[in-house]
Amino acid sequence: MKKLLTTLITDESGQGMIEYGLILALIAVVLIGVITAIGTKLETKYEEINTSLD
Repeated sequence: MKKLLTTLITDESGQGMIEYGLILALIAVVLIGVITAIGTKLETKYEEINTSLD
């Protein structure tokens, strides 16, 4: 039983998946920010074009 607990405590096999998950979450947050910024700029350009056509 003591050997099993020692093995479970020192096992680090799931650590890599957690790190990959955190990296993917960070990438998702950055992409959402970039897409939002681009969307805002595009909206401004379309409004300028619409105003100039009127």
